[in-house]
Amino acid sequence: MSTISIIAAVAEDNAIGKNQELLWRMPADMKRFKELTTGHTVIMGRKTFESLPNGGLPNRKNVVLTSMPEANFIGCFACESINEALELCEKEEQIFLIGGSLVYKLGLDFADKMYLTRVHTNFPDADAFFPDVNWEEWEEIERQEFQADEKNPYAYTFLTYIRKK
Repeated sequence: MSTISIIAAVAEDNAIGKNQELLWRMPADMKRFKELTTGHTVIMGRKTFESLPNGGLPNRKNVVLTSMPEANFIGCFACESINEALELCEKEEQIFLIGGSLVYKLGLDFADKMYLTRVHTNFPDADAFFPDVNWEEWEEIERQEFQADEKNPYAYTFLTYIRKK
């Protein structure tokens, strides 16, 4: 049985992006993302795929959710629904939902785990947001807090949650 995890970097106001781009450059978050997802399956929306500088992510099985599966997503599988994507990946040990907003919203009901990087600032001009979470359903199992530094412009916290049984 697969573990389905959401992985996201989320500002205090739940902002995750603007104009199909991330709102910040946080090398520590990117390193964590790569360490957690490499060797596993990542499911993303079409806009997230299009925002990647080199197409599909290396050393991962890439699945793109799209209403246009006939479009060419080089090196990726294309699926029209989250159910279809999860079915395609049912034999995978770890599946990561990597964005954007709609994929997170659709995936919340399926997720067993969440890896969040909470970026301790607000972005009033953001246009993409992480969905509202019923925190009663989740238990925090890990927390690491970090101050801003020369490479990471904002204080941030790595948080890991599991769905309560």
